[in-house]
Amino acid sequence: MNKRNIVCFVADQMRSDALHIHHNEASITPNLDHIIDEGVSFENAYCQNPVCVPSRCSFLTGLYPHTLGHRTMHFLQNEDEPNILKEMKNNGYEVIWIGRNDVIPADRLKTDYCDEYYDGIHKENMRDQFVDAFGSMKKHNSQPVKENDELYSFYIGKLKDSEGYGKTDWNCVQSALDYLDRKSKEPDGKPFFLYCTISFPHPPYACEDPWYSSIDREKLNPRRPDIATLPDKASMLYDIAKKQGLHWEEERFNELRATYLAMVSRFDHQFGMLCDKLKEHNFYDNTNIFVWSDHGDYTTDYGIAEKVQNCFEDPISNVPLLIKPSIDIEVKKGISTELVEFVDLPSTFADIAGFDLSYVQFGKSLLGALAAHAHKGYACCEGGRIHGEVQAMEKGHGPSSPYWPRLSTQESEGPQHTKACMIRMGDYKYTMRLYEKDEFYDLKKDPMELHNMIDEKCYQDQIQKMKLQLLTWYMQTTDYVPNRKDKR
Repeated sequence: MNKRNIVCFVADQMRSDALHIHHNEASITPNLDHIIDEGVSFENAYCQNPVCVPSRCSFLTGLYPHTLGHRTMHFLQNEDEPNILKEMKNNGYEVIWIGRNDVIPADRLKTDYCDEYYDGIHKENMRDQFVDAFGSMKKHNSQPVKENDELYSFYIGKLKDSEGYGKTDWNCVQSALDYLDRKSKEPDGKPFFLYCTISFPHPPYACEDPWYSSIDREKLNPRRPDIATLPDKASMLYDIAKKQGLHWEEERFNELRATYLAMVSRFDHQFGMLCDKLKEHNFYDNTNIFVWSDHGDYTTDYGIAEKVQNCFEDPISNVPLLIKPSIDIEVKKGISTELVEFVDLPSTFADIAGFDLSYVQFGKSLLGALAAHAHKGYACCEGGRIHGEVQAMEKGHGPSSPYWPRLSTQESEGPQHTKACMIRMGDYKYTMRLYEKDEFYDLKKDPMELHNMIDEKCYQDQIQKMKLQLLTWYMQTTDYVPNRKDKR
């Protein structure tokens, strides 16, 4: 049996440029940075949807969100849908699932997907911690809350300790360490697939010392200008920014942004603990380590906190993907600029483990990209709905919820929450929008995506090329036929 172990350490809402090695002098991520000494950090990795459930349903299957209709936070996987956790278990791996779900409905057992599952909650409940942090999330009043201009910012700041909000992640890491301790006592057992997915740096923006105080506010990267100053962007952004109302001085924005980087630094520290444990038990050399996030976070770029479902600026769509392969796999160490997608992960895991996936999917193994071979040459990200899809509006949050600016806008039948799809090829990014103006950016000239160049004549040939690639991509990935024959 193939004895290559696989460890997945997954963040929630971490943007790519939150890492020190990705041009962020204020960031403190020594353990993640060290991966490029032994593996690869993909600087241009893209999620397939910029919110949790659609992204996770995509990267655990190798299917795009549109393929099976996973375009909302409230449609999780059906029982007969494929899943890489199930595939790994069925092919001789001991699968340990720790932490975040957002894939399998809560009322369904996870026994088909893993050998052991730890939610990391214990006595604390993550959502209750979130509610307590804001003090009003369970209330659904009919009028917006006006007395607190931080409610819609998701900002808390310094935590007293790790016993309140954020404790869940420590429980998850401890569960992973405990498993490796137990596994070390059965060296001839099955290879392991350890999938540990935690909550940081998902808002609220809050962290304890020493991480909170460690970030040098003077080294922060420039913030992207407020959306109100930029023409021809998505209407979703203008409406959310107006409702969040973050008319702050730059110093306040910087405190929020520094707190976010502190959360990233704490994630890095926990990752270091996991690597140390792998080395302690001599698992490290034979273990393939993957670190990524489900999507990114605006972190007040454009004057917006959190994320949106149908916009694709790099802060929310371009996310970390770092891979330290086992010592027997060819790798060109360092930072790769190759365009890759998270939909590529399941085929990569199967390639490492030495088996063929039991279903048709649309990812391409990243082992070639690890060795510096050309990959697909494009990356896509999608989201939104058509008019009339009430089930995709995600109703239910009142004005006292910090999510109210985004979710109330999603209920609009204007163009705000409607379908869009982004494709990046080289330094160009094109977004097709179903009900409003398309977008096109030359990232080499405009890395902050401030100037929509969709009408510029000099780019029309490139735009047509990207439209054709987008059409071809949709034709290839538009549906999925299960491996079964029903009785007629």
